[in-house]
Amino acid sequence: MTTTIERQSEQSPSITPVNAAARRPRKFRIRSLGGTLGLIAVGLVFLVPFYWMLSSAFKPEAEIYQWPLQWIPSTITFDHFARAWEAVPFGQFFVNSVIVTAAGSTLKVLLAVFSAHAFAFLRFPGKKFVFFAVLGALMVPGHVTLLINYITIGNLGLLNTYAGIFLPGLASAFGTFLLRQHFLSLPKEVLEAAELDGCGHLRRLIHFVLPMSKPAVVTVALIAVIDEWNDFIWPLLVTNTLQARTLPIGLMFLKETEGVDQWGPIMAGTSLVILPMLLLFLLAQRYIVDGLAGAAVRR
Repeated sequence: MTTTIERQSEQSPSITPVNAAARRPRKFRIRSLGGTLGLIAVGLVFLVPFYWMLSSAFKPEAEIYQWPLQWIPSTITFDHFARAWEAVPFGQFFVNSVIVTAAGSTLKVLLAVFSAHAFAFLRFPGKKFVFFAVLGALMVPGHVTLLINYITIGNLGLLNTYAGIFLPGLASAFGTFLLRQHFLSLPKEVLEAAELDGCGHLRRLIHFVLPMSKPAVVTVALIAVIDEWNDFIWPLLVTNTLQARTLPIGLMFLKETEGVDQWGPIMAGTSLVILPMLLLFLLAQRYIVDGLAGAAVRR
């Protein structure tokens, strides 16, 4: 009886596993195709306006308003950039943005690194409560503190100064949280070995923690640079002269100077503001995923 059952089981084809195996590649291809089409659709939503901005910056004036739309410029012209540069002091705006972004982002990253190192490796009373307060700061909208910051900067006499623009935003709760989570994921054996060799906190941070945390630090630095470069509301409030204002505010003055119907110079000015951050993002994008993934640690 047993022999007969074994022979029947050997002779009967296994239909279910074969059919399941045949269905899986088909389902996988359908899902992969759907995901690809979705990504293409989302990409077009962002790329089409960006391409139109760049092409309008280099098109002749008549082709911007032409119907049907002229997607590819017939000739390349730089007149819009010249008009935008002459209409408002873009040179001064660019220098102001570079100085504010360099100083503000550098100090913001340094404060985030040192505070994250303290939360990750040092012991002090009320450590958890202070860290919870930092997390609470992530939930507070920045516009809530505009009035208090303006009064403080005004009392310090820092209106229309570079320091007045970047000082209120130096404390980065997000950067502190991201770096602290990444520091906790570092191998303890390496840090303990460094401590046994006589490394203090500063030396251990510089020679061991930061080299192993390069993706996270670059991610925080990139976010800080983009925030400082694109900030509009606070520089508009704390400055009231053209010589102290930054590029995003310069775009507003360009629109008021040229008028809302002069899209050539406006698109050229917008390209001047966007392209530096776009190039920086493209150069540093390989660190972003590693930096954000390395912060996915629960302690």
